[in-house]
Amino acid sequence: MNVLITGATGCVGANLVEAVGQKGWRAIALCRKTSSLHALEGLTYDQAYGDVTDYDSLLTAMRGVEIVFHVAAVADYWRAVKRRLYEVNVEGTRNVMRAAKASGVNRVVYTSSVASLGQPGFGKTANETAVFNLSPERWHYGYSKVLAEQVVQEAVADGLDAVIVNPAVVIGPRDVNLISGSIIIEEARMGVPVYPPGGVCVIDVADVCAGEIGAAEHGRRGERYILGGENLWHRDLIASTADVVGRRPARIGLSRGVTRALARCVDVLARTGLRLPGNGDQLRFAAETLWFDSTKARRELGLATRPYREAAQRAYDWYKTKGYI
Repeated sequence: MNVLITGATGCVGANLVEAVGQKGWRAIALCRKTSSLHALEGLTYDQAYGDVTDYDSLLTAMRGVEIVFHVAAVADYWRAVKRRLYEVNVEGTRNVMRAAKASGVNRVVYTSSVASLGQPGFGKTANETAVFNLSPERWHYGYSKVLAEQVVQEAVADGLDAVIVNPAVVIGPRDVNLISGSIIIEEARMGVPVYPPGGVCVIDVADVCAGEIGAAEHGRRGERYILGGENLWHRDLIASTADVVGRRPARIGLSRGVTRALARCVDVLARTGLRLPGNGDQLRFAAETLWFDSTKARRELGLATRPYREAAQRAYDWYKTKGYI
């Protein structure tokens, strides 16, 4: 089985290269000529040069391919230029769907995000029926995933066999771009002194990859599946992370009001041109509970997930071995 993986040099993509190889499939990693291959170290794969924004390169990469895992995206939205976010996440997805249809690919698994499902009410969980309930200006990343899913559904209506998966916050080895792994790095290096009032849904990257393969084998055409593990309060997530790295857990909790006020301050600082490690949106979301229900994926794809602490331990061990900590 020949399998093309876009975004193969990122955390999910690189782990998917490993998972596909363990299954006995031939992994073809789509890489730009300028891409760092650090995340792929130690893995066996074939390489195809290309870019999701270059349609012709996709046609070449998909020759003889039976399954495409479209993972490539601009995920670090707090660092990204807005134009680039839509160019890669939306138009890049359009190119992948067109090329897959033209190349006779049997199935495409598109990696979206729970971000496309919007913001559940505080203390509530959302499932695949949720509709994005934020303005585009409020969260360009989430809206770009909404538009990309629409592109996929248009391709399905045009005859392409495609399935959508929506991972939650992904934790694990090979996160070289520090998309979610930054919490582990920060806790290990200096400790996290406070915790915000909200919470998130987290999942080990290996479980995401198992869900991706499950979608390729068992997913229903045109359906989307949330890939999530534990729904945790930030207090508990940070405490588990501290336990993994050998630090004392944060003892000071921020109120929702204080967290939102801090977000406004970050917005003001960002407008001055100052380079910051995050943005106001991240703080605002930290005051909410972004919790999701993976029942559908467990039932239809056979999704099984491990506890966050185990995922954090695996990520920490990898970062330590690679010299990040």
